[in-house]
Amino acid sequence: MNRDLRKRGSGLALLPFLLFIVIYLGAGLLLQAKGEEMAFYQFPSVTAMFIAVLAAFCMGKESINEKFSIFARGAANENVLTMLMIYILAGAFSTVAKAMGGVDSTVNLGLSIIPVHFLAAGVFVISAFMGTATGTSMGTITTIVPIVVGVADKSGLSIPLLLGACVGGAMFGDNLSMISDTTIAATRTQGCELRDKFRVNFFIALPAALITIVVLLLVGRPETAASMGDLSFSIVKVLPYVAVLALALVGVNVFLTLTIGIFSAGIIGMIGGELTVFTFAQAIWNGFTGMSEIFFLALFCGGLSEMIAHNGGIVWLIEKLRGMMHGNKSAQVGIAALVSLADCATANNTVAIIVSGTVARDMSREYKVDPRCTASLLDVFSCVFQGVIPYGAQLLTAATLTTLNYNIPMSPVEIVPYMWYCWILAAFGLLSIFIPYADGVCRKDPWNWEYDVAESGAAEKKARLEKSE
Repeated sequence: MNRDLRKRGSGLALLPFLLFIVIYLGAGLLLQAKGEEMAFYQFPSVTAMFIAVLAAFCMGKESINEKFSIFARGAANENVLTMLMIYILAGAFSTVAKAMGGVDSTVNLGLSIIPVHFLAAGVFVISAFMGTATGTSMGTITTIVPIVVGVADKSGLSIPLLLGACVGGAMFGDNLSMISDTTIAATRTQGCELRDKFRVNFFIALPAALITIVVLLLVGRPETAASMGDLSFSIVKVLPYVAVLALALVGVNVFLTLTIGIFSAGIIGMIGGELTVFTFAQAIWNGFTGMSEIFFLALFCGGLSEMIAHNGGIVWLIEKLRGMMHGNKSAQVGIAALVSLADCATANNTVAIIVSGTVARDMSREYKVDPRCTASLLDVFSCVFQGVIPYGAQLLTAATLTTLNYNIPMSPVEIVPYMWYCWILAAFGLLSIFIPYADGVCRKDPWNWEYDVAESGAAEKKARLEKSE
């Protein structure tokens, strides 16, 4: 996104987003305290976000047309549009696969192979592997959640717990993968190599993952599992899921992967008699419309984050954090806080890293924080908060797919307490600041600060000369 970080900061710019949080979470918590069923569905999240957007339009001195141009720039950002396309394609694949009987066959196959008591830990490991191999948490979630929910519903396991395991594993991969957008953004903004950031990041993420697996093995074991009943399945109906998983793992474009999944499921359904050309077309359309809530929420959120940045909200956060830094350790804490707040404001971890990356690099130079550690902190804490904010794409998608596939009402807020990996990752991220056990590569190959600053100065000088010409 085009964000002018030279604009004067303003804390008031954050009010629309705070308004959304107060309305969405406040209404849900209030109604839940009163014992209302489906408390977090009584006030739609899209309506709360729409009110926040209206509040943003009431701020600033620009004309309505100018404000709408700013909003449109954020809503039409490439990252936002990419997410929107993934949402509707994922919805279509899930709906078509369900209509031809793929969900039931896949669930029954899984229950026939994996012991129920190991499902929670197994889901985390599978999601972590796929997320690391593909570099996308969204692709992992949209592929695995429909299967996970069916397994949980049939085995007697907690659905929010298994969703938390799935999303947690996906965030592990998003954080650590060499081909993840967040990894690429973090290393590019800090000017370090992918492999060096991976080495630092690995010793933060791996202990958190291992502890999460132990927790899931202990807590994720149901005292009594429901009777499995008939576990018959058709291996042919499982093939679309296998195809999507395989294509994602070998690095095929996510749009092409989901499109192949949609049509392979449709063709199998028509050959088996479960679908006709017309019901196949209807299933695709129902899948598109079933993702309408998350579609509109992401659209509004993209435009709102651009308006907040334009009005100086992000700059204000940066200015406040800069005033709290007095040394190397506090600078690292400040960098972690900066990207965390940026993610809470934008609900997109890649965008949060891009927005805060330049300032984080300046802080690293000023307080001599190794750029490889800075890149790791940016990636770690952006993934931590992206995994726990209930209005983030990951939890919204998991909750939406649960409702879409199984008609089980699910709020993202219900999943947050089970995001154990993200909470544990945050603890290890902070521990790595005060006890730098993870930066062995940095001690082995110290950063050349004089060269780094000289190179930066030369680049800035060259840019100024080119601009003046």
